[in-house]
Amino acid sequence: MAKRKSNIISKIEEGKEAEDFEKEKPEVETAAASSKSGVFSRLADERVQKIIGLVFTLSSVYVAFAVSSFLFTWDKDQQLARHMSWDYFWRYDPLAAHNILGKLGAWVGYTLVYKGVGISAYYIAVLLFAVGVKLLSQVELLPIGKTFKYGLLISLWFPLVSGFLFQDIWQVLGGTYGHFGVQYLKGILGLVGTGFLLLTFALTCMIAIFNLRFYSPKPVSDIDIQLADEKSNLNRTDEEQSFLEHLNPDDFVLKQNTIEEIEIPKLIESELPELNVTPITPVVIPEPIFDPEEIIEPIAETDLVLEVNDTIEEELLDENMPDALPAYGEIGSDYDPTLDFANYQFPTLELLKDYGDNKANVETAELQQKTKMIEDTLKNYNIGIKKISATIGPTVTLYEIVPQDGVRIAKIKNLEDDIALSLAALGIRIIAPIPGRGTIGIEVPNEKPAMVAMRGVIASAKFQNADMELPIAFGRNIQNEVFVADLAKMPHLLMAGATGQGKSVGLNAILVSLLYKKHPSQIKFVLVDPKKVELNIYKTIERHFLAKIPGDADAIITDTKLVVNTLNSLCVEMDARYDLLKDAGVRNIKEYNQRFIKRKLNPEKGHRYLPYIVVVIDELADLMMTAGKEVELPIARLAQLARAIGIHLILATQRPSVNIITGTIKANFPARVAFRVSQKIDSRTILDANGADQLIGKGDMLFSNGNDLIRLQCAFVDTPEVDDITNFIGQQQGKEPYILPEVKIDGDESGGEDFDPRQRDELFEEAAQIIVHHQQGSTSLLQRRLNLGYNRAGRLIDQLEKAGIVGPFKGSKAREVLITDTIQLEEKLNDLRNR
Repeated sequence: MAKRKSNIISKIEEGKEAEDFEKEKPEVETAAASSKSGVFSRLADERVQKIIGLVFTLSSVYVAFAVSSFLFTWDKDQQLARHMSWDYFWRYDPLAAHNILGKLGAWVGYTLVYKGVGISAYYIAVLLFAVGVKLLSQVELLPIGKTFKYGLLISLWFPLVSGFLFQDIWQVLGGTYGHFGVQYLKGILGLVGTGFLLLTFALTCMIAIFNLRFYSPKPVSDIDIQLADEKSNLNRTDEEQSFLEHLNPDDFVLKQNTIEEIEIPKLIESELPELNVTPITPVVIPEPIFDPEEIIEPIAETDLVLEVNDTIEEELLDENMPDALPAYGEIGSDYDPTLDFANYQFPTLELLKDYGDNKANVETAELQQKTKMIEDTLKNYNIGIKKISATIGPTVTLYEIVPQDGVRIAKIKNLEDDIALSLAALGIRIIAPIPGRGTIGIEVPNEKPAMVAMRGVIASAKFQNADMELPIAFGRNIQNEVFVADLAKMPHLLMAGATGQGKSVGLNAILVSLLYKKHPSQIKFVLVDPKKVELNIYKTIERHFLAKIPGDADAIITDTKLVVNTLNSLCVEMDARYDLLKDAGVRNIKEYNQRFIKRKLNPEKGHRYLPYIVVVIDELADLMMTAGKEVELPIARLAQLARAIGIHLILATQRPSVNIITGTIKANFPARVAFRVSQKIDSRTILDANGADQLIGKGDMLFSNGNDLIRLQCAFVDTPEVDDITNFIGQQQGKEPYILPEVKIDGDESGGEDFDPRQRDELFEEAAQIIVHHQQGSTSLLQRRLNLGYNRAGRLIDQLEKAGIVGPFKGSKAREVLITDTIQLEEKLNDLRNR
């Protein structure tokens, strides 16, 4: 114990003496150091480095030419080079040397090749050239350190082999060193021994350079690591073991592979209780202890070559939209639902603005720069890359990397913020791994994003030739390919995003796509706009494409009460359509309409051609706040059942919280569109995954229809363009809006005793005769027979009900006719006249 105390005291005193010695250094050393620093600072000047690099580069070229020329003229310049002196250089004799570089070239070749190491002299030229280019242009063609070490080994070995194998031409292959070196070795080791020595030297160089293995490495188990730790503990002295046991790991701080000096007065006091000293001595930790799983060998130097993938060139059709209507056969055979709008013309492409090509303007320098930044960032964390390629999209560029073997994907995924910092870019998104590709994707925004115009998307052959029921052209994907999806297969769509990120433009893109592709007889829209300004522009196509509930309300629904009534009316329409499908013996609206067109269904029994109905609710949050369950329940019912009968919902909101997008709604909306949001929790609410918070806005969106996330740039369609399209359609001949079924409210039904003959319609008796004759109490029958609008036909049905001619409203079923024949009807009418 006394010996240990004396050792510690001696170490403390040595530390103090070292500090005193540092303080008492003479000023002469400081001056010398300053002079040396001045020399090094001049050498560090960029201009000096460029001059030295230029000299090295030209010297390497000179040496290469001198050696190459000497290989052909060495026998002619042999006598000249042997007796060359300084006087000979100053003598004017241009034909004295046959070397291409004259006398000096002959002397350089003679010295390096004949008197030196033979053709291994080229190593000097290569080394000078690599160093010169590095100093001149900061481009490292070859690793300088490895070139020097490995080239020196080869330059020592190759001349000896040349002298051993080719003794006749040793003058140029091995030089004097190779020839006489082999002769010396033969005198000591003999011919066979010299051969074994050269072979051993060759294998040694190969092991040093290529790290050859002659065995399969044995995996290290946890037991081996534990035994090694125990062995290292046994080799420690008692003092070292006691010192390590008193160390507190929390006292040591490691920052970026540097070890800070720390003070441990408490440890010294515990070791020296009798000495009553409290020294403060810096203790330097010799080696930091890392987690063995985090130790990765330094990655090898690789020259990555960026591969730029070709983007898809879409075929654009300059002419207008092709005929989107099917051929219904000869006149008089198949039913033609388009006859109600016989003269309808589809919108033309000239109504959309041409913003130029849709190609992204990404320069090669930008690609190379960002590739280098990604490579350097990953290299800082010991992550090597085998291969990297880039796919240029309109808004973002996808860099696909293949990491080196043994790299964990989670480690790359956690570097999202670090890569974004190094690139100084917004919206970095890492896809690890890309499904079905075997690569890791890094999406980086372009410095100059391209606009995706709606005209280029509509004019694409992929959209115009799409074999879909309800095709929607969202925009272009990262391969610059037009992305078209079928709303009928989604079957409902949920859209969300922060204010000003492209949600309204996305809704316009959906509606414009359907207007360009579908006939008014094939599709109807129910537009709900609580904000009253977003969808009001579509009011001009009311007589062609819009649907509404009975009454004088506007086709663009803005009142919350009317929204509830409209959704309930859609539920009644859904039930009625399912009854029609049941009677027809089909499973979906497509099969039903095909049978109706082929005239296999009787209109006298209530069958009719069923158009698709697309319900668009622009701001769901406002409805959920004001109506709550009254809105959520019919939406959930329609989302669960309305797919087969052609009713599809599109819900949009700028507040994607769980109390707005409830679990019931999310469960029935597998298709989601997310524009940029501010928080990760909003992204998970919409997509059940992160990513929407990393978008860059202005139409940048993620589309999900299942498990895959597809990044798209939404097609841009401006409000004036939509205005031109709707005006073009609205100026054409139209009909009444598509009237949805009426919804009876409790307490509204009244009997015949409340009938007032003075308020009856002038067509009341004629309508009663039609109803009794056909024994069918439906509003559509009166519309067809009397050529009336739905509102007037509905009022006539209400009057007939109050008069006791038809029964009360029964949902999707037709009203019961209470009068069986015309005689009984005449008696009823006479009774009403006498009142």
